[in-house]
Amino acid sequence: MEHGVLNSFARNSSLAAYQTTSVHGGVANADPHRLVQMLMDALAERLNTARGCIENGEVGRKAKLLHSCVTLVAELRGSLNLTDGGELAQNLDNLYDYMTRQLLKANANGDAALVIEVSGLLNEIRGAWVAIGPEVRKAAQPGGPVGQPPAAVQYG
Repeated sequence: MEHGVLNSFARNSSLAAYQTTSVHGGVANADPHRLVQMLMDALAERLNTARGCIENGEVGRKAKLLHSCVTLVAELRGSLNLTDGGELAQNLDNLYDYMTRQLLKANANGDAALVIEVSGLLNEIRGAWVAIGPEVRKAAQPGGPVGQPPAAVQYG
């Protein structure tokens, strides 16, 4: 290896270190609404990659990614406040349960269509979550209008 040139391992290692540092810094500075959005973003990225793995026959990588997706859906499901969230929280709980079952089937059967279906559902939820972000942040500011974050999600 020439002194001025990084090999691909070193480049990938440097990129991974940067991404890890960036993610940790983002988590440390994120408000609760943003943390949920970060979970959704990570899930969307892994779903997309898992679909590609299915299409390319990368069975081992697909299995790891879909396992990670199931874990992220469980985290989202765990953030629900079923006590105070009413019908919305219960509907999201049911939807997350359905998404988990679809991901398990996708993994067992190598079915990209199921991953695409879950991605579409996630995009709907994520779109609504992003849309309420400014309202939630305004309500959380000191001296801001009186309001509460969505009762369907518990922070903390």
